[in-house]
Amino acid sequence: MTTAVLTHPADPVAAATHADPYPYYATLRDGPPLAWHEGLRVWVASRADVVTQVLQAHGALRVRPAAEPVPRALVGSPAGEVFGHLVRMNDGPAHQAHRPALQRALAGLDLHAAHAAALEVARQVPAQAPLSEALFSLPVRAMAHLLGFDDTALPQVDRWMRDFVACLSPLSNADQLQAASAAAGELMNRFEVLTANASPRDGTLLSAVLSESAASAPLSRALLANLVGLLSQTCDATAGLLGNSLIALTREAALRPLARTRDGLLAIVEETARHDPSVQNTRRFAIEPVEIAGTSLAAGDAVLVLLASAHRDPAFNPEPDRFMPVRARRRVLGFGHGMHACPGQALACTLAAAGLEALLRQRTPAPDALHALGASGWHYRPSVNGRIPVFD
Repeated sequence: MTTAVLTHPADPVAAATHADPYPYYATLRDGPPLAWHEGLRVWVASRADVVTQVLQAHGALRVRPAAEPVPRALVGSPAGEVFGHLVRMNDGPAHQAHRPALQRALAGLDLHAAHAAALEVARQVPAQAPLSEALFSLPVRAMAHLLGFDDTALPQVDRWMRDFVACLSPLSNADQLQAASAAAGELMNRFEVLTANASPRDGTLLSAVLSESAASAPLSRALLANLVGLLSQTCDATAGLLGNSLIALTREAALRPLARTRDGLLAIVEETARHDPSVQNTRRFAIEPVEIAGTSLAAGDAVLVLLASAHRDPAFNPEPDRFMPVRARRRVLGFGHGMHACPGQALACTLAAAGLEALLRQRTPAPDALHALGASGWHYRPSVNGRIPVFD
């Protein structure tokens, strides 16, 4: 098991990859509803009621700065084109253009069939691949399969997506951004071919998206970009959800009987999304003066929204520090809220549960394997908001 780190994180951003940020979040919740952090130059929302208020202030608070809808480093590149069309990175008409179709398609997906397909795809991931890499490959390849890619193409789609998601992080260097743009171009081209050359396989998420959007070939660049976006949302966030669920099993021996059934695995994943989420924080940017929790924000101000802290707020979830797979009313904000709530929450949990089942069958079948995994330890990938474990 990893050694407990007693010191607090350096700041609320560093908390995302800290060994145990939750005591630190508790101290923040005891402070002002909105606290100014001079070093980060942001307002910090840590309590559930304030976090919810921020996420609901769609008119005044946006997901991107008004002057920079696309990160400067991506402007004019294929990665920038994809980023600029993503519904989760946009507000107003741009957000509404394709979101309803995506939402209806995801809501109509057969989750039992998706779970079975994910398990089948998992069998094709080489057993010798490092565990920390499998966390990404299992959900990404499953989603690519659901989107209509032939199984022979899944390893290449996996590699492209791993390259592409680098553009979503401000920590990426020039080489990573160049690779992300190359991957974005390839993925856009492949989706264009998938939708233009033949009718997508019946029952795929791709066919559902096309049906719900009443689209015909050639598809708009915006819709193609949001198909890439479905894959990118599956990559880091679901990898973290899968990895953190595996950590929960190493820490909580009492959970292991639950891991024998699909419903039990899903319960573990859903509680992990609350207890130790893969997306620890997000940001909102004021486009006009607004008052939040009694604090006046000026246009241009940024708010760091600590989703993981809100999940551990006792006013939001009773006994928040206990890992309880069965909860009367589990409340989670890590998949967004209100207009920006993630329509793929159920699918993400399903893919993570299938990935967890595959890992337990193929990677940790021996009775003492989870204990050994916990003893070897883990750390977290560098990130400003993601909590994705790397097993040592």
